[in-house]
Parts: sequence; structure tokens; C-alpha cells
Amino acid sequence: MITATNITKKFGRITAVSSVSFELADGASLALWGSNGAGKTTLIRCILGVCRFQGRASIGGIDVRRRGRHARALVGYVPQELAFHDDARLASAMAFFAGLRRATPATAARSLAAVGLTGHERKRVRDLSGGMKQRLALAIALLSDPPLIVLDEPTSNLDAAGRGEVVHTLRALKQAGKTLIFASHRPDEVISLADRVLVLERGRVERDTTPAELWPTEKPVQVIRLHLAMAREEDAAEALRRAGHAVHLNGDGLCVAVARDRKAEPISALALHRIEVRDIEVLDDVRFPEVQP
Repeated sequence: MITATNITKKFGRITAVSSVSFELADGASLALWGSNGAGKTTLIRCILGVCRFQGRASIGGIDVRRRGRHARALVGYVPQELAFHDDARLASAMAFFAGLRRATPATAARSLAAVGLTGHERKRVRDLSGGMKQRLALAIALLSDPPLIVLDEPTSNLDAAGRGEVVHTLRALKQAGKTLIFASHRPDEVISLADRVLVLERGRVERDTTPAELWPTEKPVQVIRLHLAMAREEDAAEALRRAGHAVHLNGDGLCVAVARDRKAEPISALALHRIEVRDIEVLDDVRFPEVQP
């Protein structure tokens, strides 16, 4: 479905994406994992052909630089920040976007059903929960029945209930045969949805791996935030990655996803490099989804 070869994107002297290559087969799912500024969103924009870049990318065999509009016709895109008219009713919002996509009312109804929003057509957008708004964005992305769904941090602004709604919907779409590529820094999303994980840092692929290799345990995974005694976050993140830990550097400490019974391991890894941890917070408790026969 997607072939990317040596994708490189520079903004002046800054290299946001550096020689990224991967392939994603039909029906597979790929998570882009990395710290803020690692290049996840820029890589998505390159794959969609909405910004200039060096290298090659194709969707369904269509070159995104030469035939970008045709390639994007195969894509349903859900951005991180949603923009809806708050006073519009859900049905009106769907009708507006269906008109833009030249989709029929029956197609709009099927899209709403696919994300579990049938029966909510009379609600105004401002009255929808965060999870329902995100599912509305998914319904709009599905109007043309695209084989590929691309999402940028699909649950970043949602509470636990909203995240659960969106992840459940995406799992259903994946089971229905859709190909998924999504940026995320939440291990529960990656564990639930991804077949593979590209770990990005400073625009480069550090690892091409799987959720099971990132978190080799069946026990609950916790996200812990480590606050350092001195401002050495990048050095600490590099030390933790070398020790095999999945790290998210977001400017407010280091977020590390580890098994519940391994919380001391990141601290020990940093101690070997004489990096002192000032404080620790437990943020998440994530269980691996049950595998359906």
C-alpha cells in the first residue's frame, strides 16, 4: 500500500526527516513512535505529498509527487487538530463533507454506522464528546471508502473514555481490512493497533520493530515520567534507548513505557551513566489486548 524510499525533508538548515524508508502492505498497520519533534507529522505530510521532499513515496503504486491528487484519493486522513462548526448538527456536517467528496447520503449513513455514530445525527457538534468528535472525523475520512487511513495523534486531546472509543473504532476498521498508519506516543494505542512500529528520533528511524519487541511482556505496561536532577534529558533519552526502553521526550521529563514489575530498570540504566533521577510519576497502566482466535 505504501512504499517510502529515502524520504528526506529539510526546513532551511534543519533536517526534520532524514532518509526514512519503509514499506507497508495492504491491511497492515504501522505506528510512528517518537518524542515531540521527532519528525512524525512531517513524515506523514511527505507521505501524503502535501509538502516537497527528497526521495520517493507511493500509495497504491501511485507516485505522490507526480500524481498527488490521485494518490490522496486512496487516503482517509484524520489530523491531530479538528475543525468543525460548533453550531452545526452532526448530520449537516456529514452532508457538507459528503458534498465535497461527491458522496451520496447513503454513503454518509454507512460512514456514520462504521464509527458507531448512527442515532446521533441531530446532535450539535458542540454537544459531542471528544471521542465522538474524533469518530466524526473518522466518518468523514471514510466517505470515499479509502483503503488507507492516516492519523496524526488520534487521541492526544481525549480522556480515557474517549481514547477507548476511538481505539475500538480503529480496531474494527483494521479488522475490516483497512490499512492504518498513525503517529502516537501512547503505548496502549500502539499495542492495540500496530503490527509494526517505526521509532523515530531527530528525523531518523532508530528502530523498525513490533509492539511485542518494544514491550516484551504480557504484564500491564505503565508509562512513567522521570524528572532529572539536571537538564540532561537528551543524554538520558539516548541512554534509555540504548538499554532497550521506549522513550518519549516531551519537554516535561522523560516518559518511559515499561512493564509494571520493571519500573526500577530505567532508573538503574540512568545511574550507570551517572544521571540522577529527581522524581518519578506513574502516568498509565496499559494491558495488552487479548488476541482473538
